[in-house]
Amino acid sequence: MRTYCRILSLITLLTAAGIWLVSCHQKSAGPGGEASGQLPDVVDYNFDIRPILSDKCYTCHGPDANKRKAGLRLDVAENAYKALKDNPDAHALVPGHPDRSEVYLRISSKDTAEMMPPPESNLKLTDFQISLIKKWIKQGAKYERHWAFTPPEKEPLPAVKEKQWPKNAIDYFVLSKLEKNGLKHSPEADKERLLKRVSLDITGLPPTLAMMDRFLQDSSAGAYEKIVDELLQSKAYGERMAVYWMDVARYADSYGYQDDNIRTQWPWRDWVIKAFNENMPYDRFVTWQLAGDLLPNATPEQILATAFLRNHKYTEEGGVIPEEYRVSYVVDKTNTFGKGILSVTVQCANCHDHKYDPISQKDYFSLYAFFNNSYEEGYEGDVSTSKPAKTPILRISHQEIKDLLTFIHDPDTSSLMVSVMGEREPDSMRKTYLLARGNYETPTVEVQPSTPAAIMPFDTTRYPRNRLGLAEWTFSRKNPLTARSFVNHMWQELFGRGIVKTSNDFGMQGELPSHPELLDWLAVDFMDHGWDMKRLIKTIVLSSTYRQSAAAPREQVEQDPDNKLLARGPRVRLPAEFIRDLVLSSSGLLVNKIGGPSVKPYQPEGLWESATSGRGVLATYVQDHGESLYRRGLYSFIKLTVPPPSMLIFDASNRDVCEVQRLRTNTPLQALVMMNDPTVLEASRVLAANLLSQGSGQQQLVTAFRRIVCRRPSAKEVKLLNDYWQDRKKYFATHAAEARKLIQAGEYPQRKDVQPVALAAFMQVVNTIYNMDETITKT
Repeated sequence: MRTYCRILSLITLLTAAGIWLVSCHQKSAGPGGEASGQLPDVVDYNFDIRPILSDKCYTCHGPDANKRKAGLRLDVAENAYKALKDNPDAHALVPGHPDRSEVYLRISSKDTAEMMPPPESNLKLTDFQISLIKKWIKQGAKYERHWAFTPPEKEPLPAVKEKQWPKNAIDYFVLSKLEKNGLKHSPEADKERLLKRVSLDITGLPPTLAMMDRFLQDSSAGAYEKIVDELLQSKAYGERMAVYWMDVARYADSYGYQDDNIRTQWPWRDWVIKAFNENMPYDRFVTWQLAGDLLPNATPEQILATAFLRNHKYTEEGGVIPEEYRVSYVVDKTNTFGKGILSVTVQCANCHDHKYDPISQKDYFSLYAFFNNSYEEGYEGDVSTSKPAKTPILRISHQEIKDLLTFIHDPDTSSLMVSVMGEREPDSMRKTYLLARGNYETPTVEVQPSTPAAIMPFDTTRYPRNRLGLAEWTFSRKNPLTARSFVNHMWQELFGRGIVKTSNDFGMQGELPSHPELLDWLAVDFMDHGWDMKRLIKTIVLSSTYRQSAAAPREQVEQDPDNKLLARGPRVRLPAEFIRDLVLSSSGLLVNKIGGPSVKPYQPEGLWESATSGRGVLATYVQDHGESLYRRGLYSFIKLTVPPPSMLIFDASNRDVCEVQRLRTNTPLQALVMMNDPTVLEASRVLAANLLSQGSGQQQLVTAFRRIVCRRPSAKEVKLLNDYWQDRKKYFATHAAEARKLIQAGEYPQRKDVQPVALAAFMQVVNTIYNMDETITKT
């Protein structure tokens, strides 16, 4: 155990302190037809040509005027068609005539002095890409607005051959594409695996034995829909959805930087859980978080919701320049809005015009201006004098919790303080300037609150120039991004991959949607039904597409290894929090208590102390005890400089910045956690003891398997596990001291009616089941 703790401590420190080089953009997937080598009959600008230009040409001939070469801009049709600046007799593109178009002549040239991209750029077009561009020019070199900046429209459902398979509109779009690509959909998953999948997706928890038995015995046509409705009504749904939103909102329980002292934003987390459980429409859910304080006669609940914007890092270290940090906080809010709500990389325009998307630096600081008028300060004192919430502060009394904010689960006796937004009065409004290179010291021209016109112009006759106006703009039916972004996030949550894989980037360098018509249909349907989040999730999980078996036939994998075409069900490892929840829930340890302050479960000694300044109440880790050890992963205390180590190893967000897409790795460190983590060992002990108290036959083994893996084991699996069980019994019969040591895992009280040797043997069997790949995988 000590070795495990030392290794875990080292890994966590290295991860937390590491410097990550993050590219300002992501590469597009490339032309759609390249894999097959066949040119499409009609070359599509958005899906065939623009990705090539964006990838290979926009660095020198794109939106960024400061980097543009030869005055040529290829992202705008009018510029691409006109005479070249250095050669008035030539044109970059001559529609219908590739032989007179300098773009084609240069990309097909073998002369190193003429070819484009130039050899020194290390960029090169394939023969297929060159042929695509040639055919596009022959067909008229027609430009189209970027797909993500065009408002979505509902296309008619496509015709399909296998008319009995679709259960709703989703299946028509998916099946149509499968049939065009010569792929066969998979059969429906068996009831046990489907129940585990949908239960984890909707509640983040495995189904109980009672639910499994009830579902298996229900042979009615509506059995599955009844289970879905039951899960959506569970209070656990709000907790599951809150995990996703905490990443978007960069929620943490400390302020970050070196001192990294405590913060009290958890009442806002309680509000988020409540909002999801009450199925608050998405437009209202986000509007309150962006501008609840600006609503007419704003209530304490609406003001509390704006804590969303105050979850950024905050310094408490002396000697800093307050304006420098204040600007960084506003930048964080701007970037969070762009990535988390719109799915565009606006942050790339902080220091210069965006190199790939039509977002200028002026656009960026005009968007920044919406967030630049809070009373928030850059520095309010060091860790020894600072309060656990930064101004503006919402002070919440116990009377308010009792009368108005009943969803806050406060066990304390003192009043709560939460950092929220608060707009300056008109006579004290702060002016906003474009900052050269994004530097707080170099203001240039003044800008007014506005939005990138390429996405959707900000109509000042309809929207006030404040955060409330920004929220109204965000949820306009004409806004092309908001509904698409959230629908894609939900698809990613359920399938492990979004319809647009780059869920943080719908721009020119983002990957193209695998099913664009489906994405648009879902986005419009979402708006048509009042931004109803539960309805959206139900629509997806009721589809035949979602219900497919995750088994992957070899021919399917060879043709579509990433399952982009959705010929099979999702097979992905659970998020870090859900792995913890599954272990606690299946063992019977989980405390089903909603909300309240974050908790500090088991953690290797010395971890916090090695990573901070040694000042403040979080200088040392003080582990909780009792029921606090068995709360859901959502409630684990997140210190920004040292996030929970076990969850970090399973790719949980470190919450430094807005994150809409977690990495998913597969490393030996994860096995190290599952075999040695105190919570997993304790869960194995408790479940083993509870089952042994009821008997010691194969039924106990089968029950353990069902509780953990959520299906009945096969005869072969029962034999393998039973053989291992007998082996462990023999071993511990002669190693009683080891048995007694093993069963000391965790603080949960020991049962007195189970012998140590028997308990140790079965505990190792249970622990083996927890370590099965299938246990922590949604199939």
